[in-house]
Amino acid sequence: MRWVLILWLIWPMAAFAQSKTVLPSELELSLSIDDADAMPVVREMVLITIRGVFRRHITREMLLQPDLEGFSWAQLGPDHWTDERIDGQQVKVFERRMAIYPDRAGTLTIGAFTHRLTLTDEGDDWFEHDIQSEPVSLSVSEAPAHDGWWFPVRRLKIADDWSNAPDQLTPGEGVLRVVRIEALGVTPEMIPPMPELKSPSAMIFPHPEKRLVELTAEGPVTYAFWRWTIRPSNDTSTIVEPLSLSFFDTINRDLREVTISAQRVAYGSATGPASRTAVPGIGAPSRLPGWPVALIAAVVFVVGIVAGLDGRSVIGLQVLHRFAVFDPLAWRMWRSARVQDLAAIRRASVDMMRRDGPSKERAALLADLDQSVFDPHTITFNHKDYVARFLKASTAD
Repeated sequence: MRWVLILWLIWPMAAFAQSKTVLPSELELSLSIDDADAMPVVREMVLITIRGVFRRHITREMLLQPDLEGFSWAQLGPDHWTDERIDGQQVKVFERRMAIYPDRAGTLTIGAFTHRLTLTDEGDDWFEHDIQSEPVSLSVSEAPAHDGWWFPVRRLKIADDWSNAPDQLTPGEGVLRVVRIEALGVTPEMIPPMPELKSPSAMIFPHPEKRLVELTAEGPVTYAFWRWTIRPSNDTSTIVEPLSLSFFDTINRDLREVTISAQRVAYGSATGPASRTAVPGIGAPSRLPGWPVALIAAVVFVVGIVAGLDGRSVIGLQVLHRFAVFDPLAWRMWRSARVQDLAAIRRASVDMMRRDGPSKERAALLADLDQSVFDPHTITFNHKDYVARFLKASTAD
């Protein structure tokens, strides 16, 4: 009898909870702005949260977004559902985080969001019911006077990385420079375009820039990578001019400029023309193991005797370098040319310049090779012709 009484008391409450009558207190939807008292400037990130509190069972749901006229926007990840206890009652809570960017100054209105819900009635039949948030007004100020690209950002980090020491290059070698930008509060298209890197006497080959974005609760974090390959165009050194980037700090509310200082790019540590005596300290000479050494020594000995009888002077490996058939680096270049492997040809060219010493003629040929690799207008490259000209070029200045 006691259980019948309990069921008789609970049944009307359960039936009412699943009825077609929806009370305003059962379903709520609101929109809030982080830092609601602040006045953003044009294109500054504004974080908003759409929050729903549901005190009855929901079968299906869909949040309908207004047009957001006057704003660009980005949703910061998937919708978030949690179980919470409010005023002693267990409820379902829905949240969506968004970043919106006002496109113009003035008073803009964030329209009403609509949550389309599918509920159940007393007969366990489904029916649709919509709830809406209240529209919210937002005052936006003009951007302060500035030159160039307008770049409002909440947090900015810049890193300047080089693939190897830019002032300790081997003759003919290039260096890869990567400037990494990390910006909180902007989407990829808001990052300034990749600047032109300038130098009075360097060959600079820009690479396509890359941009990535990570969505966080604090806003989108965009990463941009600016890349260049740099090589001195003379035998000494060159200076890469500084880079500057202007931005608007939305936390401290002021315009700022960051400058990456100039950088010296050079072969070794020489301050004048590269000398042959500086080359051995850069890399170890190539060696052949076993019987090839004995064969080469014999050839050098015979050629030295013949040249001596002819009144000429022959000094060790200088004779060997005239005979490409006995040079392992020359063999490597010819094999790479047959398979059209530009990277292997370039490595062998640099190794040969390390061994034989710097040569303006060979450096010019290597520059032509680099130009053909990076120049988008180059259609074909004659691999065998390059190897033949490189091997015939003078070995040292």
